[in-house]
Amino acid sequence: MILKITGGYTMKRTNQINRRQFVTTSLAATAGLLAGAGTLSCAPQKKSDIKVGLYSITFLGIWYRGDAMPLDLMVKKAREWGYTGIEIDGKRPHGNPLDWPTKRCQEFHSLANGEGIEIYGVAANNDFSSPIPEYRECQIAYVKELIRMASNLGAKTLRMFLAWPGVTLHPHVAQYDIARDIWNYTHAKFSAEETWAWCRDSLAECVKYASDAGIILALQNHKPVIDDYPDVLKMVREINSPWLKVSLDAPIMNEKTMDYITRAAHAVGDLQVLSHFGGEYEKDAEGKVKGEEFYRYFVQAMHEINYHGYMSYELCHPLPVVDGQTVGIEYAEKNAQLAAEFMNGLIREITST
Repeated sequence: MILKITGGYTMKRTNQINRRQFVTTSLAATAGLLAGAGTLSCAPQKKSDIKVGLYSITFLGIWYRGDAMPLDLMVKKAREWGYTGIEIDGKRPHGNPLDWPTKRCQEFHSLANGEGIEIYGVAANNDFSSPIPEYRECQIAYVKELIRMASNLGAKTLRMFLAWPGVTLHPHVAQYDIARDIWNYTHAKFSAEETWAWCRDSLAECVKYASDAGIILALQNHKPVIDDYPDVLKMVREINSPWLKVSLDAPIMNEKTMDYITRAAHAVGDLQVLSHFGGEYEKDAEGKVKGEEFYRYFVQAMHEINYHGYMSYELCHPLPVVDGQTVGIEYAEKNAQLAAEFMNGLIREITST
């Protein structure tokens, strides 16, 4: 069977979700699934603790015109804009573990603490799906080092993909299409089941390293290989480890209706340890920052499942071209500031009622 990513990041799959009951599944996963099946109408438990964080890919210097923002400066900006933590992207120039020996991690941890900013996570840009074992082994080694780096930084979670085609920089701004074409070509002769097994085996090995370091791996509902949250839960069940949990993100769900988002959140339940949101923002005539309506559904659902964790803002898609040039870092700064205002306001509104 042929797997293919289109411009919309869709993928042809024949393998279905395994619906057998796994008696060895973790209690957290079971609780989440039971909640999804029968408690969608329950009144919210007003015990959630949803924080707003800034994901450093926003200032990596690949989507806007110009250089990356240094992480020490980003920490200060995050505090000024109303974020309480940061997530470090695991690639240069920000967070490749080759550049982060233990001493540097400890020094940066102290700097962030001094600003009152938590380093709540590191983000892997890993691809376990290659049919070439040497490539998969390189990715496992990369993730193992990211786990070490996250531990040294005092972070709790490492965001994970199953597969990630990557980006290319040409000439100065990132694009997805070349990397997607390469990924499609590489996987054209292999079935979805084969690809799933390669991803599962690689992730299972990384879970062992995460357990040794005390780091939670947060599997994101990100294409390809994963279609949406049912695939995330399927993989979590198959790995069956308390060190593998979920990063359920609303912007990349297949549907963004209230019913679908609510059902997904309750299915994930206690497995939810991280989430991301995006978007570009403006203020209306009354000075209020406006965002997509589905974020209201998502925050409400997170409140209902008693989520304790971060909503991590990311700006990681091609940005506008003005007068023949891609916008600069000031565009990213404006949106990061408005995003914090939007999400903090939405969380206060929902959790206080």
